[in-house]
Amino acid sequence: MSAPAEIVLSADSAGQLFNCAVFDPHSGAEFLSYRGGNTSSRSLTVLNGEYILGAQLCKNFINVWEIQRKDQLQQKIVCPGIVTCLCASPNGLYVLAGIAEAIYLWEVSTGYLLAILSRHYQDLSCIRFTDDSSHFVSGGKDNLALIWNLSSVVQLDSSRTPEPRHILSRHSLPITDIHCGLMGPQARVATASLDQTVKVWEISSGEMLLSVLFDVGIMSVTFDPCEYFLFCGGSDGNIFQVSLCSTSLSRDKTFQSDSDGNQVFKGHGNLVTCLSVSMDGTLLLSGSNDETVRMWDIQSKQCIWSINHKGPVTNAAIIPAPANMFLSDSRPAIPLPRFSRHLNPSEQGDSTGTGGMCLRLGANTQEPEGTYLEKADELYSLMCAVTDKSVFGDGENTKVRVSELEEEVRTLKKINKDLYEFSTQLLTKPN
Repeated sequence: MSAPAEIVLSADSAGQLFNCAVFDPHSGAEFLSYRGGNTSSRSLTVLNGEYILGAQLCKNFINVWEIQRKDQLQQKIVCPGIVTCLCASPNGLYVLAGIAEAIYLWEVSTGYLLAILSRHYQDLSCIRFTDDSSHFVSGGKDNLALIWNLSSVVQLDSSRTPEPRHILSRHSLPITDIHCGLMGPQARVATASLDQTVKVWEISSGEMLLSVLFDVGIMSVTFDPCEYFLFCGGSDGNIFQVSLCSTSLSRDKTFQSDSDGNQVFKGHGNLVTCLSVSMDGTLLLSGSNDETVRMWDIQSKQCIWSINHKGPVTNAAIIPAPANMFLSDSRPAIPLPRFSRHLNPSEQGDSTGTGGMCLRLGANTQEPEGTYLEKADELYSLMCAVTDKSVFGDGENTKVRVSELEEEVRTLKKINKDLYEFSTQLLTKPN
């Protein structure tokens, strides 16, 4: 059987059968399961297609599995506090965690803690990256959703406190879920809240585009990939489908079922905790506190299959199948370093053990055409190619000159190496 293009990844709060498991989105058959502990809500993520990360429920650590090795003893990333939400950037370079009211940002390659953002006033409930990893959006129990520009957070000037790009403050009760659409900084983001509304915003301007009022609190939200529909999971177990293409759509509306695409999926017996749509926009996945995960056909509104868990479902998503998930002999290209718990690990005795430098490049930084060392090597190779043809026929003076040139090249390489290391230290040295 060929590897599927998409998979279902889900977890529950009980953790009796597994911490998290992988299923076939079309049949519901179980592919893989990962054991050890249980994962809290909004805290299960795939890192760079090589690792699964899940924040332990009510504990201050993150469980880590190599995605190909379901039977391995999991690693643990110890955190400064209980993780309430977790997200890895799509490009695999960063990990975000909500701990109390603060956002922690780690660099994956080094394990360095790059920033602690404390702009929320109460605990965080959810955090999401945009599809291009340029922005992320955080939501909390303080009723606020904040849009952050990653390049302004990962900055060289440590004397400046990063500020959110936009503060979304139209909700009157805690934020329960966030979903970012496609198109990076031009994307739209949906926020769900206990205030019985779902609001759609524009990331670039922070402007509210739509607010939909329901009869119940909304616990989860997602778009389909084309953003024709908005799917909202209610606290009563219903899933509401809101058409975003209706000609009568106004900025503020109250949800009502009609023939224009506003429909209701019925089947769950308790609040709907998570929603996800397949890449082709035909399937809707839902997880609920009724301990089931259901797959729906969007067009017919019929449930295709249902999987019973042993506890309330905390995470469920349809994601592209990682390339190495079904290759048993495959291993991650780079092992995960130890994640630091302090902003300056060298001062706190919290070394990551990587022994390398941390270079923070801007979002638009391009790789140079060649380093000084590479150019010196190229010059040395060219000189050798020329002298190999002429040195033996040009007398003693030529041999002396070649020796002088070789010494000059070696000196040049040493000077350029020292200059490169000095400039790198200046870039990474904190103020």
